[in-house]
Amino acid sequence: MTNTPQQNDLANAIRSLSMDAVEKANSGHPGLPMGCADIATVLFTKIMKFDPTDHKWPDRDRFVLSAGHGSMLLYSVLYLTGYPDMTIEEIKNFRQLGSKTAGHPEYHFAPGIETTTGPLGQGVGNAVGMAIAEAKLAAEFGGSVMNHYTYVLAGDGCLMEGISQEAITLAGHLKLNKLVLIWDNNGITIDGKVSNADSTDQLARFQASGWNTVAVDGHDQDAIEAALRDARNSDKPTMIAAKTTIGFGAPRKAGSEKVHGSPLGAEELAGAKAALGIDYPAFEIPAATLDAWRAAGARGAQARAAWAEQFAALPADQRSEFDRRFRGDLPEGYAKVVSDYKRKLTEEKPKVATRKSSQMALEVINGVVPETLGGSADLTGSNLTNTTQTLPFTDTDRLGRYMRYGIREHGMAAAMNGIALHGGLIPYGGTFLVFSDYARPSIRLSALMTQRVIYVMTHDSIGLGEDGPTHQPIEHLAALRAIPNLLVFRPADAVEALECWQLAVETKDAPSLLALSRQNLPTVRTEFTEENRSAKGAYTLAGDADAQAVIFATGSEVEIALAGKKLLDEQGISARVVSVPCMELFAAQDEAYQNEIIGSAKARVAVEAGISLSWGTLLGPKGKFIGLHAFGASGPIDKLYEYFGITPQGIVEAVTAQL
Repeated sequence: MTNTPQQNDLANAIRSLSMDAVEKANSGHPGLPMGCADIATVLFTKIMKFDPTDHKWPDRDRFVLSAGHGSMLLYSVLYLTGYPDMTIEEIKNFRQLGSKTAGHPEYHFAPGIETTTGPLGQGVGNAVGMAIAEAKLAAEFGGSVMNHYTYVLAGDGCLMEGISQEAITLAGHLKLNKLVLIWDNNGITIDGKVSNADSTDQLARFQASGWNTVAVDGHDQDAIEAALRDARNSDKPTMIAAKTTIGFGAPRKAGSEKVHGSPLGAEELAGAKAALGIDYPAFEIPAATLDAWRAAGARGAQARAAWAEQFAALPADQRSEFDRRFRGDLPEGYAKVVSDYKRKLTEEKPKVATRKSSQMALEVINGVVPETLGGSADLTGSNLTNTTQTLPFTDTDRLGRYMRYGIREHGMAAAMNGIALHGGLIPYGGTFLVFSDYARPSIRLSALMTQRVIYVMTHDSIGLGEDGPTHQPIEHLAALRAIPNLLVFRPADAVEALECWQLAVETKDAPSLLALSRQNLPTVRTEFTEENRSAKGAYTLAGDADAQAVIFATGSEVEIALAGKKLLDEQGISARVVSVPCMELFAAQDEAYQNEIIGSAKARVAVEAGISLSWGTLLGPKGKFIGLHAFGASGPIDKLYEYFGITPQGIVEAVTAQL
């Protein structure tokens, strides 16, 4: 290692703040910030393009700390480079309730935090999505206004998680050469040496996945800088294996698991500072060092000003379109196109599966909203997520609007988060609903980060038939509804499918999931209304307010509910059918509307080809649920519904038992 005294001073500022903050909080992970301080110093003072005074500058380089437990590395850098929100008081309040310096980086908490990380490997997937977005938008708007890099710092844990394999193989296949992954190769995990559990040759692994690789001393700032600059000449993504010592400088704990996830302790902290030559008080950075860091942060203003000149040189219509997309607004004329198509559906009354009516809605939406970026985890012909506008995005054609994600559900979801976080695009991607389990950690992060990501989940029930219980989602709707801030839509027909798509595209601050049928369903909304009735989550589809019974249903079971109502009518029992396309939106309505929809009928029944777990509020203590109480079975659709008692006659029996 041949660092100059000034290089060491800059890196030691990160180490000092990180050690002090973890010690004061008596909680946290000092090892990574101490070990990766030289890497971060080079990135933020020599390599990256960013401006602390404009953290939303579209053409900034992105930095993703995939190893989110080392959050003090990022917080220290944000403070040192002059991000206004990251004050020294925030550093002192590390891990305290209400602080911007949460235990793991939280998107929205402070400018400069590009994504929420902590679940290992997620940041790698996010970074791949950000690189996809950069490449796509550069092809559309030109390299003069979209020309930046995505840097991701990942640890051994990130690379052990399965999501990393999905992410890196996709990135290598697409030749995302503006993606640089820096591996903190410190050889330590919580349980001790990495060699206790893993012996992967990571360089060979990345090379086999289509990456350029290089190994460096992670404490040699000149070597790190040279590797990062060389990465700009690669036609592939680059992985830099940076050999580091976790807890660098700690006299007894460095290089061991003891420095990973616990404060150093007063004696070890003092010893580390002495070994590193840190002779200034806690939370105080010498003026010369802080000035050098602030100068590094300030240099981005010139790059942003140059970018602004290039942006101003674009034609006015391109500037307007670029700004609109990064604001997240939808194009003029969008609402009318959707309304006109809904009128057409109520007139034509198609009988199609909601996966097909979803594709029909997408054909209309994709025609007027150019920023949608679709895709599927190798199930395009089943999910029907492609339209005439969605040619593939490839390593040779970045203008494509369709991602062929391969059999990588988790990687797809994490990449879509990165695409949404980058800005300028609205990602959607498909798989079977049962495989939402493979993507769930990323879906949860979509919700936590309030990102407009749209999940298209088809084959949503036993209605998929002969593929049987391995493919039939039973508990999945309830499990997904349990995720806060996730809108779970289950449309009943083509009209509701369009309305649900409209809501998903228009909702800027939450992800959406559309659960769609394999089997054909009739149009049950046969009268046109300008109002999006699905927007309230539940509404009366048929029947009068004073009916003796109320039947709640979603998706493919709305048709069955209507047939049950008809049988009850024939028996002189009045019934009302309520379609419930989105429980989350219904829960957001005022109490008066909820009471109106639930009503005071003596008999309540809910019908859904899943488990009852999410129906308690609507059913109340005495209502009856018609659905599934165990796994499904293999057989023809009509036989399955009859076998499990999800029938109009079953509704009649459930109603009459309460009267």
